[in-house]
Amino acid sequence: MKQCWSEQPERRPTIDQIFDQFKNINKGRKTNIIDSMLRMLEQYSSNLEDLIRERTEELEIEKQKTDKLLTQMLPPSVAEALKMGTPVEPEYFEEVTLYFSDIVGFTTISAMSEPIEVVDLLNDLYTLFDAIIGSHDVYKTTEVGLEGPSLELLCTSMEPCLVASHWA
Repeated sequence: MKQCWSEQPERRPTIDQIFDQFKNINKGRKTNIIDSMLRMLEQYSSNLEDLIRERTEELEIEKQKTDKLLTQMLPPSVAEALKMGTPVEPEYFEEVTLYFSDIVGFTTISAMSEPIEVVDLLNDLYTLFDAIIGSHDVYKTTEVGLEGPSLELLCTSMEPCLVASHWA
């Protein structure tokens, strides 16, 4: 087929050469060239449908990852508005609660530990922290801030009394 598209006419196959190639494709069976072409197009179409299905599944997986990351980085209402393409209106709150957490001696702990131990420690702490804030109306504005020899966490809440009473 590609040879038939050649811009140089002398490189294009003759109709007899095309017919011989179709006979080779059909292993000597007598078939109609149109039937052969239709069979090849059906096979191509089927392969293309499988490829589209695979790519659609991959795209859906990546979309889920992106949505998860977006909701981890932004409050759910802001993430949804951005996904829908609507403007995000700023909100005003009379009161908010800021929660700071600190691992005193984090630099010393890190210096005396293997890197994987530090990663495991932080993973365990963040997993526990995320589980606790997940049950409250809380948005984690930042996770890590290294200040001198300590590690700090910052959280905000739009329900100051409720959260403060749970964490006080």
